[in-house]
Amino acid sequence: MKYDTIIVGAGPAGIFTALELRNKGYEGSILIIEKGSAIENRKCPKSKTGHCASCKPCHITTGFSGAGAFSDGKLSLNYEVGGDLPDLIGEQYAQELIDYADQIYLSFGADHKVEGVGHSEEIKDIRRRAIMAGLKLVDCPIRHLGTEKAQELYYAIEQHLLENGVEMRFRTECLDLLIKNDVCTGVRIADKKGNEEILEADHIIVGVGRRGADWLARVCIVHGIAHIAGTVDIGVRVEVRNEIMETVNKVLYESKLIGYPNPFKDKVRTFCQNPGGFVAQENYDNDLAVVNGHSYKERKSDNTNLAILVSQNFTEPFHQPITYAKKVGELTNMLGAGSILVQRFGDILDGKRTWQKELSRSNVKPSLPDAVAGDITAAMPYRAMTGIINFIKSLDEVVPGFASKETLLYSPELKFYSNKVKMDKDLRTSVKNLYCLGDSSGWTRGLMMASVMGIHMARVLTASK
Repeated sequence: MKYDTIIVGAGPAGIFTALELRNKGYEGSILIIEKGSAIENRKCPKSKTGHCASCKPCHITTGFSGAGAFSDGKLSLNYEVGGDLPDLIGEQYAQELIDYADQIYLSFGADHKVEGVGHSEEIKDIRRRAIMAGLKLVDCPIRHLGTEKAQELYYAIEQHLLENGVEMRFRTECLDLLIKNDVCTGVRIADKKGNEEILEADHIIVGVGRRGADWLARVCIVHGIAHIAGTVDIGVRVEVRNEIMETVNKVLYESKLIGYPNPFKDKVRTFCQNPGGFVAQENYDNDLAVVNGHSYKERKSDNTNLAILVSQNFTEPFHQPITYAKKVGELTNMLGAGSILVQRFGDILDGKRTWQKELSRSNVKPSLPDAVAGDITAAMPYRAMTGIINFIKSLDEVVPGFASKETLLYSPELKFYSNKVKMDKDLRTSVKNLYCLGDSSGWTRGLMMASVMGIHMARVLTASK
């Protein structure tokens, strides 16, 4: 079969490419291929069973709207947050696209409230303390969709695309790209029964998200698509009582803090803060269990959780950063017998593991009830663990009590970003008619910037008509 445009991956990058193409009057045929399910069929059984069922593919990480909408659904409204796309297309244009994308989200039902605005004096005080602690505070207004509300919003977008003639094939996997003489002509796919098919198109757009970053990295190597080794983030998800984070939650909602702690001076940052949220488990197809965080509009816990991530940058000859990060995760899973590990910060400093009876006596009750108490330091690389410990100590100067002995650290928290695909400002890769978008391209991180890249992609295509 022949289409005008095939989009591989129904995450924000692919969704917003299709949306903007139709908004710009594009009348060509559009097919979206998605390994997971339609959003109305994405249901994690853990809410009923109380434990992860290791669904393949995981309903939390795959399906229409991708992984981000089922974590906490936060839209960062500042171009300084969300990856390196502004370096490619320009900071001013990136901000204009963010504002434009934000209006689209509002038109489909996003909450009009913006977190992290106002409170100027309180923000000044937090920034002062951050500076004294050797950290940088990045101001970023946040529009919080909420895990459950995001599902409703993306369902409305899904139906809108269907009503406007965008074809979607769910539970369909892209096995390979068809590339000959540096020209991409189509894709080879398989449905859930394993039936294979060849599809051709004038434009092939790949936006498979962090979930598909490893697959795209392999495809780049096999077909000689120009790319450079990307960054992976290795870290932990930290959970404290809401009382500890009360001021930051109220003033900023999400505190984006960056530091370069001694002795290695790697970049360490906070990410995905969830006031009153819940720590969650996600599973990859190779049975790798990783930790994430959810934040609902209505349902709240007594805790706040956030990720602390150490950016690992690799140089030649090493070119397998994603495999490296997965090995760290596999070691941690091994210690937890396939489950997420949790350890108290005080026990880490004391050089001992955490026991379940100690958790039961703590002020901070784990919001992930099936996490296994243990020793995350037995699997975490020394360099990353040292950076995390020293960063937490610095954070304690900004948020007193953050480095409490009872603060919980869950592992592994891993963010896979594909080897960065080389492209120009019009998103052209080294292979004609092939475009790579979103987090899998290595250029974006998060819902908003991936959406922005999709909008830019659509404008490039329609401008060439």
